[in-house]
Amino acid sequence: MPPVDSAVREILEAHGQTHVLRFQDDLNEDERRALLGQIESVDFELVERLVETWVRRQPSPERFERIEPVPVIPPAELGRPDAREAWDAGEEALRQGRVGLVLVAGGQGTRLGFEGPKGAYPIGPVSNRTLFEYHADKIHNVQRRYGCRLPWYIMVSESNDEATQRFFRENDYFGLEPRDILFFRQGMMPCVDADGKLMLEAPGRLAMNPNGHGGCIPGMVDNGVVRDADERGVDTLSYFQVDNWAVKVADPFFLGYHLLRGGEMSSKVHRKNHPRESVGVHCLCDGEYRVIEYTELDIYPQLLELDDDGRLKHFAGNPAIHIISTGFVKRVYDHFDRFPWHCAHKKVPYVDDEGKTVSPEQPNAYKFETFVFDVLRYIGHEPVALEIHRQGEYTPIKQYEGSNSVVAARESMNRHWAEWLEAAGHRVPRTDGGVPAINIEISPRLALWKEEFVGKAAGRSWPMDRDLWIEG
Repeated sequence: MPPVDSAVREILEAHGQTHVLRFQDDLNEDERRALLGQIESVDFELVERLVETWVRRQPSPERFERIEPVPVIPPAELGRPDAREAWDAGEEALRQGRVGLVLVAGGQGTRLGFEGPKGAYPIGPVSNRTLFEYHADKIHNVQRRYGCRLPWYIMVSESNDEATQRFFRENDYFGLEPRDILFFRQGMMPCVDADGKLMLEAPGRLAMNPNGHGGCIPGMVDNGVVRDADERGVDTLSYFQVDNWAVKVADPFFLGYHLLRGGEMSSKVHRKNHPRESVGVHCLCDGEYRVIEYTELDIYPQLLELDDDGRLKHFAGNPAIHIISTGFVKRVYDHFDRFPWHCAHKKVPYVDDEGKTVSPEQPNAYKFETFVFDVLRYIGHEPVALEIHRQGEYTPIKQYEGSNSVVAARESMNRHWAEWLEAAGHRVPRTDGGVPAINIEISPRLALWKEEFVGKAAGRSWPMDRDLWIEG
């Protein structure tokens, strides 16, 4: 065995984890090297702390004396003076090249019935354009409009890194400059069993899971994203997730509110459809900005309360859209050892002592992850939370059918763009129920806003007796 084994064995012995080497004599050189690399990447002190906190003790939920609704800025409209000021400030930041984009794209398309990175899913009902292409088209529009370059920082996972980068190369980076696209990997955490022992998913491979979207914070620092941003003069990052085709990247309204109000990390929020909708809730817990997950609604029943008019008091759902200042990323990174972690009890395949793979019927493993919204508790300013309308801005895709699905997203596209066409004076055929009778797509390269489309549609016409794809 190479000398490194003795050093690795000492680390494992110190933490009671030498069992992960029990198949080492059966491994070839590449398998052994890969296993040693995984072991060396593990922060054993952190794992021990998490095991003690979540596995051996299973802590009680946090308790708060006071949970209040987060103050929310109403949906931005240019006729309102504060919104006009925010729009102008956001546009100026874009012209000055101060803005970059952070896309979380570590997921696979498995739940959509698709093999490959989720961002490569062909969401366009007419064009078959992928989620990645939709976001790229928006970048083209913003760069053309403001004469800027938007660096695009894409967080991938260990499982889809190679496939994602290959997809970008095969599609010529969707016409964007390759030097403006930087991929960085999400960190990984080992799974542990009920005794706090690391698990093997194969004789030469630890069972690992991504460290959650909160991993973008250390990921941006450790992989040179923040350094690249600094070198470009970028100090403001527009954060979004790949499965939301409708997100407004680098939204001037949002950027402006963030900058004018001295934001470190700002959020968009939407009104929940019903009290138990499966989204996190933005609120102030004993004065500290938090997002409480929907799985904890029964722990904090005040989040289900209605006001005198029968409306939900805590309506601010979390669409996972943020603006984050690079200086804040650095500050939080320096204290990441105190960052909140979350634990999930899951079914994880593993190898038994004979090296055979076992697929458990019951949860057998603990996975640890971080959530980016937990960073909000560290902001040093009043919350900046901008309310948005869902249609045309938030339609996440988690599965093929049902709520938050491919089917729902395409229905939303049709409704959204039908309104644009009708605002431009075109009659869209509809069913007896008022639903658009054709599929409609309007390229983000052509227009990001209804007003922009109306202006560009003047004097143009399109056939309305078939599915419609309007290119940029």
